[in-house]
Amino acid sequence: MKNSSIVVVGSSNTDMVVQTDYLPRPGETILGGKFFMNPGGKGANQAVAAARLGGTVIFIARTGDDIFGKQSVELFKQEGIDTSHIITDTNNPSGIALITVDKQGENCIVVASGANAALEPSDIDKIKQVIQEAGIVLIQLEIPLDTVEFVIEQASSANRKLILNPAPARGLPDNILKKISIITPNETEAEMLTGIKIKDFATAEKAAKKLKDRGVETVIITLGAEGALILHENECLLNPSPVVQAVDTTAAGDVFNGALAVALSENKSIAEAVQFACKAASISVTRLGAQSSAPYKNELNIQLSDLSQGP
Repeated sequence: MKNSSIVVVGSSNTDMVVQTDYLPRPGETILGGKFFMNPGGKGANQAVAAARLGGTVIFIARTGDDIFGKQSVELFKQEGIDTSHIITDTNNPSGIALITVDKQGENCIVVASGANAALEPSDIDKIKQVIQEAGIVLIQLEIPLDTVEFVIEQASSANRKLILNPAPARGLPDNILKKISIITPNETEAEMLTGIKIKDFATAEKAAKKLKDRGVETVIITLGAEGALILHENECLLNPSPVVQAVDTTAAGDVFNGALAVALSENKSIAEAVQFACKAASISVTRLGAQSSAPYKNELNIQLSDLSQGP
């Protein structure tokens, strides 16, 4: 295993997507437009994004013994991802996500976790050496929290750099935060973790400092079209995103995190890595779908010549 390897631990879902003019209100039925299915799940999205951008990726997950799970694993193999540590669950179905996307590119998502909810610490314990030898460990919160804690503990004990994307949003105890190298919440997730509503750069900086005070080494708050705020070694700065026309923001955060892991595995600085991640995420929002929206490394360089880039 290369020390530059990226080990992604997380969820794998099949996304069922409907396009609509607007997101329905509670109790409202509306007629949608196109329907399509895509492979998704935050862990899988991040693994695919990292692989397409040149990372050496190992994916640890749990899928059902069904058509969705089998198709997902086959697609991961086609992306060049090491799937030898994906567990086939014969008792639970593969995870699915129901997604509605409006004409502004905003989305509403409901996830049925299935086998993802059965990924347990004992599963990780059997292969903990994979985490302990990783260059970068990347994890999210679509699997059980005790499993997340176990992965973080293994990475921390081996002094591995670990990125936690705290999505879906939820509160986290300090004993977890103190062992995290980098945390990457969006505005909603940052508010959930800190109680501070993100309205502008000043409130984002305040939230970032609160997370750092709770023990996180580096805080990166993604701000959608505005870019990302970085708090690293007591220096706070904003990296703007290229200006694009958003079509679907479904996996923008996942592409950002996968790209961030790749750049850091290539020994880029935090600032350089965030700039790279913002560029990759900006391309992803111009396309429909989750994994299907993730750009390839060569494509990143070509397409960005047509985008308004930040410094």
